[in-house]
Amino acid sequence: MPALPSGAKLSPMTPPPVISIAGLGKTYASGLVALQDVDLEIRRGEIFALLGPNGAGKTTLISTVCGMATPTAGTVQVNGHDIRRDYRAARAQIGLVPQELYTDMFETPWDTVRFSRGLFGLPPNAAYLEQVLRDLSLWNKRKDMIMTLSGGMKRRVLIAKALAHEPQVLFLDEPTAGVDVELRRDMWAQVRRLRDSGVTVILTTHYIDEAEEMADRIGVINKGRLILVETKAELMKKLGKKQLTLHLLEPLAMIPAGLNEWALTLRSDGCDLEYTFDASHEQTAIPALLQRLGELGIGFKDLTTRQSSLEEIFVSLVREPGDPPGLSSSGSIRHAIQSPVQSSIQSGDRSVDKRP
Repeated sequence: MPALPSGAKLSPMTPPPVISIAGLGKTYASGLVALQDVDLEIRRGEIFALLGPNGAGKTTLISTVCGMATPTAGTVQVNGHDIRRDYRAARAQIGLVPQELYTDMFETPWDTVRFSRGLFGLPPNAAYLEQVLRDLSLWNKRKDMIMTLSGGMKRRVLIAKALAHEPQVLFLDEPTAGVDVELRRDMWAQVRRLRDSGVTVILTTHYIDEAEEMADRIGVINKGRLILVETKAELMKKLGKKQLTLHLLEPLAMIPAGLNEWALTLRSDGCDLEYTFDASHEQTAIPALLQRLGELGIGFKDLTTRQSSLEEIFVSLVREPGDPPGLSSSGSIRHAIQSPVQSSIQSGDRSVDKRP
């Protein structure tokens, strides 16, 4: 696995982060080391995607930030509030949308959001709750029992419930798990609107394309260590691969010696010349290659390009030696992202850490 700078720290000119994690460690009573020296700062008003294979530490990291697991080292602050010294204020800054669709099915959306707001000791604010329900297209369903709503509407109720106390940070645990494509895109649009309103969104997802579509920055955690934090553009630039395929006018029996400085491969019985290169070298590598081909009299009738996806980059980061291509040490990449937090943080009581 490549050793990379995390890129997790912000520059001095950047506004204070809404979440600040420093030297965070977690070792369970069994001796299991779940987190190791995690440093991370999440910017106010961004969408941050957290990815990692099963057992990587995502659950523990998110649970610690939300106050449901107690760290053994380091500090976590949420909007300036320490999660241990000022845990009630810290939790009041957070809204959590769990993956599981659990809530009181015999209540209405309106009663649910009113009750959730009251749990945090906030005074009633009918105008704000109405706006939340309208933004989530739930206003016309506000008096319907939740059990009568569709799966997509129930998921929106969970988002409304998490937003009822006006949190500054929203955790979305698999927000589109099990929903159809149209609803997924609708949910993406809603998340962007939340971001635009100033809410910081931390997203965990099984779908790599979802992180690629939505996130401003992406963090990859593996074996309890945060190994990478980058914007999508920088991630693709630093770790992405591009592939140029030239469909030749005449097949080649072998690659000429004059092309040895490029990592070229012949395909399709010598009819295609394939060049794989780092995305960061595109500006200098391609023109020089094409110029050399012209000097050698090698013509081509067409060309195609392909860029590595975020999924391929993710696999390359977490793959262990000996893993077959396309798999991480935890199995199929589509199952390598596990959902973290499965429970609510609305209780003001101190958490009980029941992990092994």
